[in-house]
Amino acid sequence: MATDSVARAPARVEDLTPSSARELVIRARDLRKVYRLGGDVAVHALRGLDLDVVTGEYAAIMGPSGSGKSTLLQILGCLDVPSDGSYLLSGDEVATLDEEGLSTIRNRRIGFVFQAYNLLPRANALDNVALPLLYRGMGLRARRERAREALERVGLADRMDHRPNELSGGQKQRVAIARALAADPDILLADEPTGNLDSQTGQEILTLFDALHGEGRTILIVTHEAEVAEHCERIIRIRDGVVESSEQVTIRRRPLVSGIAET
Repeated sequence: MATDSVARAPARVEDLTPSSARELVIRARDLRKVYRLGGDVAVHALRGLDLDVVTGEYAAIMGPSGSGKSTLLQILGCLDVPSDGSYLLSGDEVATLDEEGLSTIRNRRIGFVFQAYNLLPRANALDNVALPLLYRGMGLRARRERAREALERVGLADRMDHRPNELSGGQKQRVAIARALAADPDILLADEPTGNLDSQTGQEILTLFDALHGEGRTILIVTHEAEVAEHCERIIRIRDGVVESSEQVTIRRRPLVSGIAET
């Protein structure tokens, strides 16, 4: 996302340890991930990483290519498991779950927002949001009602019948956010959510994330853009498979656009 169209003073950051006054939603200890590439070749993606995230926190994860941030996101999202270490999600150990257990966690407790949207091309916005709820055993009427509420929340009440090829990039990302919200997850995980968007549309999506955080949502965003990270409360920097630093953003950036549905 381009940054030259918005002029602001840089955000300020300072060291931060999450407040113990709020309940931990993520507690990771000594997370390690080793990929075996054949023979004696081993890639150590995580090397004993520790991380705490409290309920209602809005944090960014940053790091250079190969730092381990994508591997960390996959483990936090229960798309993969660590080779060693502990990962507690709202107090429940998930690092040792089998695939069925991980699938249940993904479907019920984690909301994903992907850079590439990952929408079904032949389904309209309403069905794209409603479909994952099928795996929770919800009936058709309940699924569609929940999907409508989520789409209204992200400002797409008038686009529910549109397919992805009839939507702009920003609208597609709103559908993806609505899909993540529909399950009322413990945490939202966003992977480069503005990476495919122009500057103005990216600001609208950040406005929406800011509003969701204001409602008390726990949000983790993986990004390489400082401007995106500075919307968050905290910036977590990953390097060589461990947390290099954790910094509080003392003056957060605010979008200049109004791109959300009021509640």
